[in-house]
Amino acid sequence: MDFDFSEEMESVRELAREVLGAEAPIERVKAAEATPHWMDEELWAQLAATNLLGIAIPEEQGGMGMGFCELCVLLEELGRVVAPQPAFATLVLGALPLATFGTQAQREAWLPQVARGQALLSAALVDAGGPSPASPSARARRAGDAIVLEGGKRQVPCAARAARILVPTSEEGGTVGVYLVDPQAAGVEISSHVTTTGEPLSDLTLAGARVRESDRLGGSRADGAAIAAWLHDRALVAVAATQVGVSERALRITADYVSEREQFGAPIGTFQAVQHRCADAFIDLAAMRWTLWRAAWRLAEGLPASRDAAVAKFWAAEGGSRIARAAVHLHGGLGSDVDYPIHRYFLWSKSLELMLGGAGATLCRLGQDMARTGPQEVA
Repeated sequence: MDFDFSEEMESVRELAREVLGAEAPIERVKAAEATPHWMDEELWAQLAATNLLGIAIPEEQGGMGMGFCELCVLLEELGRVVAPQPAFATLVLGALPLATFGTQAQREAWLPQVARGQALLSAALVDAGGPSPASPSARARRAGDAIVLEGGKRQVPCAARAARILVPTSEEGGTVGVYLVDPQAAGVEISSHVTTTGEPLSDLTLAGARVRESDRLGGSRADGAAIAAWLHDRALVAVAATQVGVSERALRITADYVSEREQFGAPIGTFQAVQHRCADAFIDLAAMRWTLWRAAWRLAEGLPASRDAAVAKFWAAEGGSRIARAAVHLHGGLGSDVDYPIHRYFLWSKSLELMLGGAGATLCRLGQDMARTGPQEVA
């Protein structure tokens, strides 16, 4: 495995930094956080204009035709500027599975709109009662020409503004289907709550919501359980990529601060305890990066990577949390100032820590998997 970025990944990083450096200053971030939908509309339009929204969308649907690693590069850069935008929901949870599994009609209907910044998407991976996205408790049953959905989903990002939400459901006969659900349709109820970052997450209640066979992702013969598991792995790694960007920037801000802040006639960065705390944070960041790119590379290569994705998410939760705490503590009282940047990075890090399960929940999933299938050789 080669950890050097490819030419395509480097070009994505350079373009993203150019756009975000000009379009995501802290004043714009604050203004976007105050909007009802937690979204910087101008930034989203600029990401569309530079085709960054189309990174993992095929060229025939107006995208760049790149892959998952390039998408993770963009997510890391977005994490560095903590700009409110629905990239995770739209690009990872929505466009990525549509580009991979969608029928031609489904891809043509939605992917060009995503690339142009005209449609937002999402997916409901957290089931109200099922153990995993591949074993959902939400149900789908046939009623004539329609398919009726019943059940609940939790913590759905961008649900109120999404044009479609991908919803895994258990079907009659023991199969699983992933359906493109219109959140504004009859029988769909959305109850939103605001997280500590200001991002709205929603509970989705399906009470007789009707979809058509053409709304089943990939068509009638698609393996919905495999699609849901595939998407869950990539969602975990996408969260880890965002967390790496957040943590890297938080550590850089902290290193600059302790190099300038003086006490007892010397920068506090010369104090041994401060140096040790920064060194521990740097080690955590290195572990986060290594596990992230190992998992992303294996997924991009089509290799088995469910455990790698879980390990990356564990380090994103555990290491990201430690870095966030260290950053706030080393800033002293300034770390609690809501107008100072480090406070915002702390909130983002804590939110990403818990998204799709915290460190403890992730370890439980890993343990259950190992108990069921045994240890696997590290390749």
